[in-house]
Amino acid sequence: MRVDLAACYRLVARLGLDDMIYNHISARVPGTRDQFLINPYGLLFEEITASSLVRIDLEGRKLDDSPFDVNVAAFVIHGAIHSARHDAQCVLHTHSNASVAISAQRDGLLPLSQFAMRFYRRQAFHAYEGVAIDIAEQQRLIDDLGEHPVMLMRNHGVLTLGRTPAEAFMLLYYFERAARIQLDIQAAIATAGEPVVPDPATSEYAARQFWEQHGDILIAGEREWPALLRKLDRDTPDYRD
Repeated sequence: MRVDLAACYRLVARLGLDDMIYNHISARVPGTRDQFLINPYGLLFEEITASSLVRIDLEGRKLDDSPFDVNVAAFVIHGAIHSARHDAQCVLHTHSNASVAISAQRDGLLPLSQFAMRFYRRQAFHAYEGVAIDIAEQQRLIDDLGEHPVMLMRNHGVLTLGRTPAEAFMLLYYFERAARIQLDIQAAIATAGEPVVPDPATSEYAARQFWEQHGDILIAGEREWPALLRKLDRDTPDYRD
């Protein structure tokens, strides 16, 4: 789990979706419900290794001897999600330009591309309450998320949940592609006119194809992750250290 989580950080950095030393990705320690791994506060995503990850409990207390602090907002957000969603082994949060822009739109991600269909009627929304350092916000995060795999944090960014770091990463990848395409389409409306939007039944059918693994579709990350790890092993194998 440490190796996969470190790889997830490196891959997010490679996509340019990190935010200096901010943002966070957590993974539940296998065999536990109240312990998870998270990035040491102060390291860039491109610096994170398997051994540098910090093991904490649901209240953000360090469980191992580590010279690094933990981002307060990280365990407010991640502690809440991990406590309520035991199916979420990995929770990923970023502030990319595209995700923040989409989070500020009333309807969030629209079914304008095949990338977006995966999230049709499967995105939650959480209103902006300021920097997420207030424990009182945790229950509202849980209530707003519900059973969704993705949540737009209004004017803030996006959360993706995965059964593995691989799934959380690939959901982020697909969301980011969909968000950028949506912004491109919206920017072109002035000259190209209103976009073509598939009907709701088709959009729901496409979403079910992804989530129910129709045909040869697998769980997000199951097919892509080994190839991504091979690329990291070729280019920056120190993530495993």
